[in-house]
Amino acid sequence: MTGVEAEGFTGHAHAIRELAVRWLPQLGDGHGDGHGVGREGVAGDFVSSPAGLWLALGAVAAGARAETADELRALLGVAGDEAADAVTATTRDLRATDALAVATRAWATAPLYRAYRDALPVLALGGVPDQAQADTWVREVTGGLIANLPVTLDPGTALTIVNILALKARWEHPFREWGTRPEPFTDAQGVEHEVVTMHGAVDPADAWRAPGGVRVVELRTAGAAGARVRFLLGPRGAGPGEVLPAAWAEERTAIRADEVRLALPRLTLRTRVNVTRQLPALGVEFATHEGLADFSGMSPEPLYVGQVVQEAVLAVAEEGVEAAAVTVAAMDWMSGDEEPVRVETIAFDRPFAIVVLDSFGEVPLFTAWQSAVPVSDAP
Repeated sequence: MTGVEAEGFTGHAHAIRELAVRWLPQLGDGHGDGHGVGREGVAGDFVSSPAGLWLALGAVAAGARAETADELRALLGVAGDEAADAVTATTRDLRATDALAVATRAWATAPLYRAYRDALPVLALGGVPDQAQADTWVREVTGGLIANLPVTLDPGTALTIVNILALKARWEHPFREWGTRPEPFTDAQGVEHEVVTMHGAVDPADAWRAPGGVRVVELRTAGAAGARVRFLLGPRGAGPGEVLPAAWAEERTAIRADEVRLALPRLTLRTRVNVTRQLPALGVEFATHEGLADFSGMSPEPLYVGQVVQEAVLAVAEEGVEAAAVTVAAMDWMSGDEEPVRVETIAFDRPFAIVVLDSFGEVPLFTAWQSAVPVSDAP
């Protein structure tokens, strides 16, 4: 645990980062509907929220017991009774980041133990709303970045847990719009395109080299506790699993330059991921098995994880960054069964990664990989 983490965070940042590392191979290969929304046919590009998935699954894990708890603990670092405390504390700490909204709701038709409900006050438990009400709540919390709940509410679902993370922040030092112009971008297939590219400069202290030959540039957002957005450029041919973890790697090598110039495509990424299909590869099998799941700490009814879906969006423009993720975990009933100026230019003109961290620079709130031609919703 770093000094910052010890002073400003609960210590679950490491568990969220570990989840991100394990999840990345499932996201980067185009499986599990990872390229689903708005970018049909673009395998490999994605935006995700490791923190959002961890919080949603953590609320589920709080009610897990026996082997079900063991496998969720191996993935999340917590399960059973300690998971409730971890989710509550992490939610509180994430809310300390300026311009970041954190909201969690649960809608239940199954009876839930009072101990489970009391241990997770962040769930804001209520009766099942209609689809329009749920969609309106999603739009309000995300500021319109995500228009609807990424699943259709089923009145027969035993328990639906929805976590939302939403960030709308201005850069501490915005890009000048007059500096934005078309520049070449070479996609993962080696094809060159002209894309809208922003230009600016950052303090050399906000750029470094991480292990594996990855160059990292950090842009800070406005506010005393603004989020930290890191853009990562790996060696040619490197994939997201090799590049993204460099965002939180402790080993850093300073870039020896008096000035660091930045050329960054303006972009919007949107992804919907059916995480349910990916859970077995993450070591979660009991929880999703109708005959083996044990959530006896949650309800007297026999329940199992029927569906986990996440929709996420990330937009980068001259004025700032916007990002949101809605993660749904649905529980179902079992059936019975001064010298010359040295200048370093870092042009993100080929596949690159983006990581948005909390104000302490510890928790990966959002992770993204851009390998195809960047597309922006901005005019």
